[in-house]
Amino acid sequence: MTGIEVILTDMLECREARAARQRQFLMETGCPLLSFSMNIPGPVKTNAALLRAFLSGREALRTALHEQGLPIRREAERHEKTGDELLYAVDAEPSALKALSVRIEEHHPLGRLFDIDVIDRSGRKLSRPTQRRCLICGGPAQDCAHSRRHSVAEMQERIEALLRDFLRD
Repeated sequence: MTGIEVILTDMLECREARAARQRQFLMETGCPLLSFSMNIPGPVKTNAALLRAFLSGREALRTALHEQGLPIRREAERHEKTGDELLYAVDAEPSALKALSVRIEEHHPLGRLFDIDVIDRSGRKLSRPTQRRCLICGGPAQDCAHSRRHSVAEMQERIEALLRDFLRD
């Protein structure tokens, strides 16, 4: 996968900064949060194709929230070498937001690449009701990740194929 490579310390700093933004949003809005980024293995976390995929996910989120009449109270978007990120404070029940996010992750053509977290008013991240499926074999993704069943190169190849197919349409 081509693009700017990041190292572990970049990702750790990014994760801490994201958590700080989330705490700030919670404190200032009192609303649950949708935190959207991409699940991309390896040292390249964004490039032109991944950005287009991210923007498609952002549009899917906005459309779903609008269709359900769930108002976005505050938003922030970042595009860094560590990846593309979106944070929404939404005036809604966290369970409704989780159902919406799981639906997008499971039904959007690139949904398996999306990482949409829901954080309730107390700062607790809601869990998925079902396990995600592995991008390569279809088994439980968590099991494949823990056992390192698939190489980063194998996962990147599958992601690039998904992106090619999606962007071709």
